[in-house]
Amino acid sequence: MEMLVASAIAVLTAAGVYLILRARTFPVVLGLALLSYAVNLFLVSMGRLAINQPPILGDTATSYTDPLPQALVLTAIVIAFGMTAVVVVLALRSFIESGSDHVDGREPGAAPEAER
Repeated sequence: MEMLVASAIAVLTAAGVYLILRARTFPVVLGLALLSYAVNLFLVSMGRLAINQPPILGDTATSYTDPLPQALVLTAIVIAFGMTAVVVVLALRSFIESGSDHVDGREPGAAPEAER
């Protein structure tokens, strides 16, 4: 199970970095979302992967899983949704202002702003 989770983290990170390096805003937003998923998986795996273990140690439980990474991931998910919404709004505003979804606002091969 650890190998599967590690592979998922690696694939999400590689895809996220690849998409962030693209020159268009939508792939950059998707890349940031994939990187946040990779970080969340990493945080959960740091709390030891345990199946069918309660997060709180009771009288009948013999072992437990650490609840702190789960709480951190829940907080990170909420923050990631908020940040994704802000980035999408900024990308839309940039598209409306410049007429292009290129990350620097200019299409490759287009004339510079002063020559228009």
